[in-house]
Amino acid sequence: MDMPDSPGPLVRRHTCITRITHWTWAACLFFLLLSGLQIFNAHPVLYWGDQSGFEFDNAVLRIGAEDDRRFVVLFGMRARGFGVLGTSDGAARAFPQWATIPSGVDLATGRVIHFFFAWVFVATLLIWLAGALVAGRLRRDLLMRREHWAGLRSDLAAHLRFRCRHSARYGPLQRLSYGLVLFVLFPLMVLTGLAMSPGANAALPWLPEVLGGRQSARTLHFMVAAALTGFFIVHVAMVLLAGPLNEMRAILTGWYRADVGEVDDV
Repeated sequence: MDMPDSPGPLVRRHTCITRITHWTWAACLFFLLLSGLQIFNAHPVLYWGDQSGFEFDNAVLRIGAEDDRRFVVLFGMRARGFGVLGTSDGAARAFPQWATIPSGVDLATGRVIHFFFAWVFVATLLIWLAGALVAGRLRRDLLMRREHWAGLRSDLAAHLRFRCRHSARYGPLQRLSYGLVLFVLFPLMVLTGLAMSPGANAALPWLPEVLGGRQSARTLHFMVAAALTGFFIVHVAMVLLAGPLNEMRAILTGWYRADVGEVDDV
């Protein structure tokens, strides 16, 4: 990790709306993920299509236990369960009780928590989008211009070597990853969630069909949740590598210390 020869200037990097929505999203995703695992435990099977399999097997993923033996079946390939997947405390659960909210078997409470934070998540997304449009952040900080695409390979190589630039603006890899999360994964999470809702199905009957059916929407919802979990892990790792004090100051106060010569980087 490269460190500047001398302290660079403090620059204003994050607006108040960005900081508030960032931490609201973090809280929402925490409760959404753990309550989602509670819901998944009620029927730990994912299917593809509109139905959950009657006279045919359209299961994509199964996690569970038989005779206290863990198993995972992915696309018909059966493997022995490992780690946290499978039996938990003698009960057949896909995920252990410490990884779910509530910790016990309580589908009703899990659904209430999940739906509450889902709507908070949607409201936060709309607030962030409005604030980003007003402040010009979409064009300034997230738009991938020609020079960003050209520099993407070198920026990725630098990150793989743990060399982090401290720029006043997001680099190519940050722009691309944040753009994918904000404009692909977040909307897909919302749309797949709505596709599983009977009320939304009545208002938008075409939505489940576009996604391949209600069961396909559930599978996609699970996959997006896994992708967001992976992004979160990498995001935290990069914060630690890039300098946690500087990164935390930026997301808490808005002020970020850039490297010397990086202030005018756009």
